[in-house]
Amino acid sequence: MKLTCFIYSGVIPFHGFSMYVAPLCFLYNEPSKLYSVFREMYIRYFFRLHSISSSFSGIVSLCLQFERLLQTHLPQLFYHLRQIGAQPLRIAFKWMVRAFSGYLSTDQLLLLWDRILGYDSLEVVAVLAAAVFAFRAENLMEVTSLASAEAVLADLSTLKVIPLIQIFLFATAI
Repeated sequence: MKLTCFIYSGVIPFHGFSMYVAPLCFLYNEPSKLYSVFREMYIRYFFRLHSISSSFSGIVSLCLQFERLLQTHLPQLFYHLRQIGAQPLRIAFKWMVRAFSGYLSTDQLLLLWDRILGYDSLEVVAVLAAAVFAFRAENLMEVTSLASAEAVLADLSTLKVIPLIQIFLFATAI
């Protein structure tokens, strides 16, 4: 799909990276700045979500981190979902590989990406994925199939990123 950002000074075509560029169009009017920020973020972070490596910040490690977080904080939910054939990672992978772009509202996505920059780490993506499961845990414990689990987790556009992460990380009991 070709995304075209209409910016005051012209039109910039981006092929294949629209999921990362579109949110940045809200922040930058100047094409050269938009490109520079997109390029830097992709080179520093997002490329790791699209390549298999042993890097601690690569997608494989993030998947492992997500599963460990879910098993540690929500073991009953984790095993319930696996038992009904709804592998949690199968659901969360699509969020993580896109750094939640296209799933969260733009303002919340930018808050998430701000945390990625602030912590200089993609780990917050795995934490947020686990936090989403924790937030919807009550409904997920009632599902009986992958399709119904996906339905419970289909719309993330109303979620508030920072409170979710904080509650997940700092609550004494989830």
